[in-house]
Amino acid sequence: MSGHKGQVVGYARVSAADQNEARQLEAIGEVDRLFSEKVSGKSTDRPQLQEMLAYVREGDTIRVKSPDRLARSTTDLLGMVERLKAQGVALEFVDNPALNTETPQGSFMLTILAAVAELERATIRERQAEGIAIAKAAGKYERGPKLTSEQIEEARERVAAGVPKARVARDLGCSRQTLHAALSGAGKYAPLAAA
Repeated sequence: MSGHKGQVVGYARVSAADQNEARQLEAIGEVDRLFSEKVSGKSTDRPQLQEMLAYVREGDTIRVKSPDRLARSTTDLLGMVERLKAQGVALEFVDNPALNTETPQGSFMLTILAAVAELERATIRERQAEGIAIAKAAGKYERGPKLTSEQIEEARERVAAGVPKARVARDLGCSRQTLHAALSGAGKYAPLAAA
């Protein structure tokens, strides 16, 4: 499609909660082609967005009222910016001109946003890792008690009969700590001991 004159393509998204399509369309103004999405409730399907992304060509500009109309999250927005940049398509936000991809300020702002999103992801990963480490240290991360109440009963009888705990634990395929917790009704074995 050589000699393609860049088009201005508008995108509006209205959720059931805020039926303000007129305001969005007014903000977007005159465009060559408009894609308008009506999203209901929890649906994450955005067929008009997909159609628009397939429609735009190099040299086109997508005009949206604000970033939150186009993307659901910072990561989502950055992914879209990257994809459009690779296609040679510009993004213009009427309410947030500082994020327009064709301006040096826009590129700078998006770089900062990307850094913030990356930091956020790293922080979440670190927090998850810390949470798991703390849970493991507290013995909460294993999935439920390893031994059934029948096994605990059997272990109790064997220990009472003088069988070394280490051997009982080995036969049950658990650690001595687990056996000890089970016999004393500690931690996650408390409900079983009470049963």
